[in-house]
Amino acid sequence: MQEWNVVGGIVGGVLIGISASLLLWWNGRILGVSGIVRHLLMPHQPGKVWRGLFVTGLVLGALLAYHVVGITLPSRPAPSTWLLVGAGLLVGIGTAVGRGCTSGHGVCGLALFSMRSLIAVLTFLTVGILTATMTAALTS
Repeated sequence: MQEWNVVGGIVGGVLIGISASLLLWWNGRILGVSGIVRHLLMPHQPGKVWRGLFVTGLVLGALLAYHVVGITLPSRPAPSTWLLVGAGLLVGIGTAVGRGCTSGHGVCGLALFSMRSLIAVLTFLTVGILTATMTAALTS
């Protein structure tokens, strides 16, 4: 398993903060990846170019981290396709119900002192902790 790297976490956090600030400054938009992707996939929505560039940057940034910097993820058995599809649908439903994702609420919403974002982040954390605890208990 790869060791946790505090410098990598700080650099990543600073880059996310810079990205969120630049998007707000240049476009007047809050950085929420689920909303950006949703509007990119919807027909007849304005802003396709910047949304497409943003998503392309996410993918290229991950490829850059993998190929140039050498950042890798721990190796795990591949889950079934149905599990991935189901998980993706649940995430999509969750972001629609929560009116945003972790990046929108956690990074930008909290920075703007949004009560809705505070409640969303506390919900994300609580459910994540419960899920990790239950998974650990059931698989050990």
